[in-house]
Amino acid sequence: MDASYYKGIINGFGASKRLGQSFLIDTTVARAEAVHGAGKKVLEMGPGLGILTAELSKVAKSVVAIEVDPRAYRFLMSVAGMPNVRIINSDFFRFDFSSIPRQDIMISNIPYSLSSKVIGWLASHRMHGVLCLQREFVEHMLARPGTESYSKLSVFSSLQFSLSYIMDVQPRCFYPEPRVSSSVIYLKPKGRKVSRAEKEMLSLIMEHKKKKLRNAIIDSEKALSITHEGAMRIADLVEHSNERPFMLPPEALLSAAKSLIKLLK
Repeated sequence: MDASYYKGIINGFGASKRLGQSFLIDTTVARAEAVHGAGKKVLEMGPGLGILTAELSKVAKSVVAIEVDPRAYRFLMSVAGMPNVRIINSDFFRFDFSSIPRQDIMISNIPYSLSSKVIGWLASHRMHGVLCLQREFVEHMLARPGTESYSKLSVFSSLQFSLSYIMDVQPRCFYPEPRVSSSVIYLKPKGRKVSRAEKEMLSLIMEHKKKKLRNAIIDSEKALSITHEGAMRIADLVEHSNERPFMLPPEALLSAAKSLIKLLK
């Protein structure tokens, strides 16, 4: 079936802006993503019209596809004929994953608005992932220290995953077409747990990424709930206090965050 067929289906029930729907209609992209699920138990979030699902079914050991939109779910069920695929109508983040076997990898084209939430889910479940995300978002994930795109997303992503760029995807591969291009990335979990306190501290540090770390701490006295004098004292004791955060690799930033948490106790 060609792209015009899928566009007609989408126009028939209408893409939901609330759900951030932009459906994949390019089978070439789907095949390139699906190869990473060969022989594996694959989890797919938001299968939409099932273009990726169909390609996954050809190579995966099994596929669990979770679709929140009842209209897309009904369409999927009407064309379903893949014995190794289970399609579930549910909100992904409310689904009870203890009711299904543990999956090996998530392969999905997800709404841009859910990117950070999905990456957090993968990290907490220590699951491999192949995700199609907004290109600019991926650029931040892959950014190196000292570059303009280096951000807290770069730090969080690098600490929790080994990241590999796969390919770019043009807007025309989706319908309705997004206003920006996308990229597909492979996320391999490192198995490291970054605590909530560490994440909050890293986020605070990276808000002032171009200042020296000691100055960033002093400027954050209210956020840290300490006095100016207390901030001055702690600032000189934190690891890498004379370095600028955007020049530090993720490991060094994590050490600084841990050092700051310890000093604040």
